[in-house]
Amino acid sequence: MSGRFAPRPVTRTTVRGGDTAVPHQSTRTPLPAPAGLTRTWTPPGPLDLALALGPLRRGPGDPTFRTTPDGAFWRTSRTPAGPGTLRIAARAGAVEATAWGDGADWLLDALPPLLGSLDDPSAFEPRHRVVAETWRRRPGLRLGRTGLVLESLIASVLEQKVTTDEAYRAWRLLIRKYGDPAPGPVDGRMYVVPSARTWSLIPSWEWHRAGVDSKRSATVLRAVRVARRLEEASAMPLEAASARLQLIPGIGPWTAAETLQRSNGAPDAVSVGDYHLPSTVGYALAGDRHADDAAMLELLAPYAGQRHRAARLILLSGRTPPRRAPRMTPGNIAAL
Repeated sequence: MSGRFAPRPVTRTTVRGGDTAVPHQSTRTPLPAPAGLTRTWTPPGPLDLALALGPLRRGPGDPTFRTTPDGAFWRTSRTPAGPGTLRIAARAGAVEATAWGDGADWLLDALPPLLGSLDDPSAFEPRHRVVAETWRRRPGLRLGRTGLVLESLIASVLEQKVTTDEAYRAWRLLIRKYGDPAPGPVDGRMYVVPSARTWSLIPSWEWHRAGVDSKRSATVLRAVRVARRLEEASAMPLEAASARLQLIPGIGPWTAAETLQRSNGAPDAVSVGDYHLPSTVGYALAGDRHADDAAMLELLAPYAGQRHRAARLILLSGRTPPRRAPRMTPGNIAAL
């Protein structure tokens, strides 16, 4: 998708919605589906919606994110104005979005940054052939920002030191049980992340049932107690925002980077401490599949200020090291 940037006034029209079905796990009354609000936005250049929005999806069964056969992307959020559902679709060189719920206006106002309007790809200069080739093939890569810290932070905490399958399962179970039914014309399978207070009231045995050990659940509980202070990080420079998040025991450089990549669209937030990223970067740039964090940072040094973008392009290149060692195995929190 391409087009000249031309900010347009918000155009709102009524969209018919349906009621949300009540899931069998909950007896809560679903939120009514009010009229939807719409906005059409023309991006300033090429835009690939899947690349911009893909990092926000936590596995194929994520209750807060889905795609539909018509090519639309659906996402729920708990905004400062309340819960909301956002539908985004490409239409004739522009982006058409519809939002429902108390957070509808907030989501529509945040649409351009979500799709990378604040991202500056012109600041990026490829230094390696594999990066340059992927950059050429992926001109629509934009680093979007949600402006919401807590939702990305909690999901990232759940991904600490476990397999992606374990983390996605925990996210799915907890959101379905404690989240709110999504507003708008959804079919009962989408939910809005719980409020900070609701996260704080989840009993220990429910964390255990979801496969979340006490260390990670304790980190979430510490974070939600200072949720307002953490949300302030969305408007901070990367270094200050990372420092703010890491004041919470249990949140280190990896969790902070994974959060700020999404909440702030931070192009230099490198996921130091990742299980696979160092070897992937090392193999793609130097043929070293045994690279550690120090080696990865040295290889990414020419991309200072844009290291996360460079890492995204390397991951998108498909140039990954051969698997000669066992993959990370699922843990057993019952033994802890």
